[in-house]
Amino acid sequence: MAAEKPHVLVPPHENNLRALHAYHPACAYSQQHHSAQALSHSRLKVQPPTKRAMSVAVEPTAPTAPTLPIEPHLDVKLFNRWSFDDVQVSDISLADYVGVVPAKHATYVPHTAGRYSVKRFRKAQCPIVERLTNSLMMHGRNNGKKLMAVRIIRHAMEIIHLLTDQNPIQIIVDAVVNSGPREDATRIGSAGVVRRQAVDISPLRRVNQAIYLLTTGARESAFRNIKTIAECLADELINAAKGSSNSYAIKKKDEIERVAKANR
Repeated sequence: MAAEKPHVLVPPHENNLRALHAYHPACAYSQQHHSAQALSHSRLKVQPPTKRAMSVAVEPTAPTAPTLPIEPHLDVKLFNRWSFDDVQVSDISLADYVGVVPAKHATYVPHTAGRYSVKRFRKAQCPIVERLTNSLMMHGRNNGKKLMAVRIIRHAMEIIHLLTDQNPIQIIVDAVVNSGPREDATRIGSAGVVRRQAVDISPLRRVNQAIYLLTTGARESAFRNIKTIAECLADELINAAKGSSNSYAIKKKDEIERVAKANR
């Protein structure tokens, strides 16, 4: 019996690709692979949302808490306690040089890091509490110790509130207004003859002198004393705000004005 010949499939025509793919199993597999790969790539493409999809609102999966509008806290208080709103400057000539306007000078701490010494007269824009704080950093060993000065001011304001039951910022402003001398004597020389002449003091000079006298009096009273510098500063500010002669600044102011009056 003769051996059977293997059955061989003959392609109908070479130009017919569909028949060729049906004839060759490898070509059919490659066509299926490429079509599946193209389908997967088309699914990965991000399709733009249609109008219908955009019109439909997506509901959240879990309920969210209602959000309330947050109002800004505009009341800035010194040390988060003392407000600048009710502070008044009794002397109208010093109103522009005593920085207590809430919109401009309200701060949480008396340290604005401002460069007030860069330009002349710019220190008039500095808050009055910060100027008092900076004046405490004197006599070499205290230079640059701003945190110590801020701590002294904070403690002194607490003591002032306990003793007077008033806003300590108002007490500081009244002390500065009462301690600034209004008249001084200057030296005028001509042809070798020197004499003293009484002159009026500018508002900025009055504020500068008042701050210097207040801090000097507190520093001298605290030297070799059991009382702390904060207690001495509080007593000095309270006495100066009352206009009492127990204040070092008030005594110096009266002495300066008395000498100026004698040289009119």
